[in-house]
Amino acid sequence: MDIHQLKLFLAVMESSSMTKAAEKVHLSPGAVSLQLHNLANELNTELFARSGKRLIPNQNAVWLADHAKVVVKLMNDIEKEFTNDLNKDFRPFHFATGVTTLIYQMGGPLRQLRKNFPKANISVTVSVTEETIAGLKDCRFDLGLITTPITDDSLRIIPLFEEELFVVRPSSTKVTGGRIHVIRPAELAKVPFILYPKSSNLRQIIDRLFERIQVPPRVIMEADDTEAIKRMVEAGFGSSVLPEHVLRGRTRYFQTYRVEGERASRGLALAMMKTDSPRKLTLAIADFLQKALIQPKKESMSKTGTAG
Repeated sequence: MDIHQLKLFLAVMESSSMTKAAEKVHLSPGAVSLQLHNLANELNTELFARSGKRLIPNQNAVWLADHAKVVVKLMNDIEKEFTNDLNKDFRPFHFATGVTTLIYQMGGPLRQLRKNFPKANISVTVSVTEETIAGLKDCRFDLGLITTPITDDSLRIIPLFEEELFVVRPSSTKVTGGRIHVIRPAELAKVPFILYPKSSNLRQIIDRLFERIQVPPRVIMEADDTEAIKRMVEAGFGSSVLPEHVLRGRTRYFQTYRVEGERASRGLALAMMKTDSPRKLTLAIADFLQKALIQPKKESMSKTGTAG
């Protein structure tokens, strides 16, 4: 017994005529009759009596129809819920992003995203790259914004842009403007640093910078919250290495430096699981966010040029 047989059976119950039911389902009367015969055999019962050209359902058929309607409705609901159609996809959509990126870069794109996809049931989770990747793999997230480089053959990575990392050091006076100084590697020796946790992808990029300049950082504190790190630097507890976009547009109590002869950067990218049948809503939202995040970056670079 399958859903196709039940649908044919209900068509006959509604028509009381094999010919009319066959026309309704676009099959021949013989094909419908065969399916009903197979259904009755599987259930070990008779379902209809014939009166001329009419089929008269017996009590067993009435009982079966009650159950069949429930089953067919449930199957239809499942098909609708899992339809891969942008205009009919009402399943929850889960997007994950880092808190710093959410604060500084995702406000405008997320507002526009809700306007462009008003029927989509979108939720946002704040998550570090490592947790986002784990969430993609166990199907808790549909799409994530992560820090690269990442090597994982199970993921489809959509690069967005590269973002420079700068050394920030406490200042006793307020600093305005976006001037970037140059600091020699030797000046970073024995400097107390507040860095991201060892397990984070961003920390691995920072550690490679220190390896290249052959200066082991003296780490006095680790934190995964960029805002907390900035506040600790401003309070004079230590220096740090932070992404470019979190340093813009505010008066602060720290100076910004590029290490002499070095240019450290991280990549930002969208990530989703590789699959033979990708969800169209995921592809559409990824395409929208890619355009929404890359364009402001291009405009910002054209206005400011290369810092020196």
